[in-house]
Amino acid sequence: MTRFCDNGCLELSFPAAEADASSGIATLSARLTEHGLPQHRAGDVKIALAEAINNVVEHAYSDVAPAAVQVTCCLCKDTLKVLISDTGKPLPGLQPPDGIPSEIGSTIQDLPEGGFGWFLIRELTREIRYRRRRGQNELTLLFDLRDPG
Repeated sequence: MTRFCDNGCLELSFPAAEADASSGIATLSARLTEHGLPQHRAGDVKIALAEAINNVVEHAYSDVAPAAVQVTCCLCKDTLKVLISDTGKPLPGLQPPDGIPSEIGSTIQDLPEGGFGWFLIRELTREIRYRRRRGQNELTLLFDLRDPG
């Protein structure tokens, strides 16, 4: 990966399994906080990471032998750059979904089970990039860390 800033990057790799993903997300969140992730963005970053990584576990490796998920986080000034890589199936159409949430029904029973993940990722990030290269998915999430106040 090209160096994003001089502060170095945090790297973590874990098996693409639900329990390992959950542990990996918690570890990444804690390490990012230790390295200066602003408190006002920590929750948003954790939600977006969880949605993106859980998508890899549930969809990229569905019906194929799961391998690893690699995550590289570079925290620099007012931006956090997160690269999530895996060798699972590519995103449909080789691009991230639009993130249009499912319609919400009028009763709890009518609520859809899913359909909000990409909407949340898009709402919580400044930019999303995706490419399929050499049999690998590379999803980059950019977060704006400036204090809104």
